[in-house]
Amino acid sequence: MKDISHLNEEQFRRRTGVKPETFEKMLDILERACRSGRGNGGRPRVLGVAEMLLMTLEYLREYRTYFHIATSYGVCESTAYRCIKWVEETLVRDGAFALPGKKELLKSDTLIEVVLVDATECPVQRPKKSSGATTRARRGGTR
Repeated sequence: MKDISHLNEEQFRRRTGVKPETFEKMLDILERACRSGRGNGGRPRVLGVAEMLLMTLEYLREYRTYFHIATSYGVCESTAYRCIKWVEETLVRDGAFALPGKKELLKSDTLIEVVLVDATECPVQRPKKSSGATTRARRGGTR
């Protein structure tokens, strides 16, 4: 793991975007999920769970590209993508770090303390290029 152990609480929060206690809670959830899901063999992980969490927090905090994060951690771009997605999905699935639903936010008695803007990259399905999708001009229509 990148050396963040020497940072005090304020520096840690500035670096990762979360307090050390929150980081430990996230790490505990991820380690439990990793232990329960790794009983069926496969290749060993290149990064530890703490490194994957730190990578995800850096991605969310600094909004660096997967290429830049991958080169910082010495892995390929696809590995960085898979690690970040796994961490995000695992934390949301646990429920401790999931946001309330739309109906909960619309209730008048709900006090909103934090507003979170999701600016992560989302895969978009683009139409396939084919000859049938384009409109061809008539030969006699152009001079």
